[in-house]
Amino acid sequence: MNGPRIAVVGAGVLGAWTARSLQLRGARVTLVDAWGPANSRSSSGDETRIIRGAYGDQPHYVELTDRSFHLWEELGSGSSGPLLDRIGALWLFGDDSSFVTQALPHLERWHFPIEPLETTTARRRFPQINWDGVVAAYHEHRAGLLYARRAVREVVARFASAGGELRLARVQPRSATNAGRHGLVLADGSSLKADRYVFAAGPWLCELFPDWIGPWLRPTRQEVFYFGTPAGDADLTGAALPAWIDNARGSWYGIPGNEDRGFKISSNDLGAVVDPTTAERTPDAVRLQRARVHLGFRFPALAGAPLLESRVCQYENTPDRDLLIDFSPEDPNTLVIGGGSGHAFKMGPALGELVARITLGEVPPPAIFQTGRFASWPPEDPRLKAFAALQR
Repeated sequence: MNGPRIAVVGAGVLGAWTARSLQLRGARVTLVDAWGPANSRSSSGDETRIIRGAYGDQPHYVELTDRSFHLWEELGSGSSGPLLDRIGALWLFGDDSSFVTQALPHLERWHFPIEPLETTTARRRFPQINWDGVVAAYHEHRAGLLYARRAVREVVARFASAGGELRLARVQPRSATNAGRHGLVLADGSSLKADRYVFAAGPWLCELFPDWIGPWLRPTRQEVFYFGTPAGDADLTGAALPAWIDNARGSWYGIPGNEDRGFKISSNDLGAVVDPTTAERTPDAVRLQRARVHLGFRFPALAGAPLLESRVCQYENTPDRDLLIDFSPEDPNTLVIGGGSGHAFKMGPALGELVARITLGEVPPPAIFQTGRFASWPPEDPRLKAFAALQR
C-alpha cells in the first residue's frame, strides 16, 4: 500500500468501519483506542442492536441502512458465527404513527417490506403481547438484530489481518486540534503522525474538541436490562417474536433472545449527561423499576421476571439527533464523525464507506451533517431549548 497514512481515533462501530474502508481504498491506517474495540465504556459495546429501515421522512438514513445491510451480511458470511439475524421488527404506535407512514415511500424504494397489522391480526400473530393502547402496528420484515460487540471486533480483526495497525493508547486531548500540524500526542508520551486524521471517538469527542464539538454534543446515560423468561417458553425468543419498538406507551424498545442472555428492554428517554470515562455503570433503581413495569404490561408472561444482566452505556446526542461529519475549522486534515444519538450503529458500514471517501477527498461532507447547520437556527428553536436542558 502506497496510499496516505491515516490515523483513526476510536475503535467503535464508526471508527472500525472507517478504518477498514480506508484500508480497502489503499490507505495505510492506524486505528487507536484507549480500551480496545467495542469495550464496555464505548457506545458500541453490549450484545445486540436493532437494525431496521423506517426513519420517518429521512431517506438518507434509509439509503445508508440499505447499504449497511449488504455489508453486515457480507461480513457475517465470512465469520465464525452470525452477525445479523433477520427476526424482523414490530412497530407499535398510539394515535401518531407518522414516523412509519412518512417512511413508506422510502422503504418501498430501498426494498424494505413493511406490513400494516390490523388489531385482530396482530393479536392472533403475536399473542405474547398485550395490545392495549396500540392503535397502529407495523411488521418490518427485513429488520432484525446485530450482534454488536462481536460484529465490531470482527471488523477490526479483518482490518488487522490485512495489515492494519491497532494501537491501545489514549490520545491527549490538547493534541487533537493540532493533529494536522504536529501529530497526536499519546498518554505514554509517544506521538503518532499521519497525513490525515479521523476522530470517531463517540462521547469523548466533547473532550477532544471542547470548543468545536463540545457545544453540539451531549453524552447521556442510557440503561439496558435483560430479564429472565419462563423456563421452556419459546414464545419469548427470536424464533417467535421480532425485535420491537413501542411508541404507544412511552418510548421503549427491546430484543428477544440475545443468545440466551435474557429478554432485552430499554428506553429512548435521555438520562443525565455523563462522563464516559469515570461514570459508574451500576443500574439506577428508578429506571429499573420503570422497565419492569413496562415489560410486565406489554409482555404479561414477563411480569415479575428476574433481572439477569444490565448495561449502562450512553447516547451521543446532537440538538437535532442527526450525525456530525465535518472537517475541523482549524485543520483541513482532521475529520470528525459522531453524534449517533442512539441510532447510528446499524448504519456503521455505510457511514465508514462515506467517511473514507470524504477523508480521501472524493466527496465533501453532506451539508445536513456539517456542524455549521446549527448557526442558522434561531435561539427560540425548541430543539436548542431541549438540548440546553441536557446540562453537563
